[in-house]
Amino acid sequence: MTVPYDPELLATLLAVEQTGSFTQAAARLRIRQPTVSQHIRRLEQQVGRTLVHRTTHSLALTPDGEAMIGFARTILAAHEQAAAYFSGSQPRGRLRIGMSDDLALTRLPQILREFRRDYPMVDFYLTVEQSRVLHEWMANDKLDVLVGKRTPGDERGQLVKRDRLVWVGTPATKIDLTKPVPLVVYAAPSLSRSEMRKALNRAQIPYRSACVCRGVNGLIAGVAAGIGISVMAASLVPAQLTTLGPAHRLPELGHIDLVLLVNPRAEERPAAKALIAAILASGSRSLSASTT
Repeated sequence: MTVPYDPELLATLLAVEQTGSFTQAAARLRIRQPTVSQHIRRLEQQVGRTLVHRTTHSLALTPDGEAMIGFARTILAAHEQAAAYFSGSQPRGRLRIGMSDDLALTRLPQILREFRRDYPMVDFYLTVEQSRVLHEWMANDKLDVLVGKRTPGDERGQLVKRDRLVWVGTPATKIDLTKPVPLVVYAAPSLSRSEMRKALNRAQIPYRSACVCRGVNGLIAGVAAGIGISVMAASLVPAQLTTLGPAHRLPELGHIDLVLLVNPRAEERPAAKALIAAILASGSRSLSASTT
């Protein structure tokens, strides 16, 4: 007999996978942490396999858990589409979407294309900008949905992925720490610019802004041309660049949160709820560099 998998349990597993934490998953789903643990146990009982390997300090999906994540995305997407169809009220209208410019290199454009295919009555007003600018737009009621980055300690938005910040250069990059390190940076204000400067200041390493650019394409071009080094989220490093390792003797960086933020005035709109479901169902892979 086929076991029907409860969408609520599948959504919990997705939240655990995306946030890497039972505590963060509980915060996103607005439930208690013991409830998250209970959901995972119930799903494992239904499957008859261990899906999450959890220790005191960390957790990881088992191979069966990774497989279930793929099934969960498909099941939840179909569930959302069926609910919209049989409710008799297909989402419609216009959504003002803000996307961090480096996320334009990920699967997010494909997700928007698939969403538009499934919900043809929803139109987009898409703004691609730096995250700080997008947060200002959201605060001024100029956006309905924002997909971007937030600073450490900022709890706004739903965490889609927590990522390491890494130094990037080219295979030919050499660092002479006796001279100011040449940096390729975004124009201020910029989260990555602030984090790289904090790290270099802590390590008392001198630096200079060798190239200031407005967008991610400019940053990639500057680094690829050998003008300087920069910082990106580990999963967003494009094929043109290389992650710099310990041999370059650069200071450790922190992490960056990739989040989904919804305007309170739009969060109950069917179109916004459908888009949020599509992005979260796609999971953390949606915020990784595209291979195409």
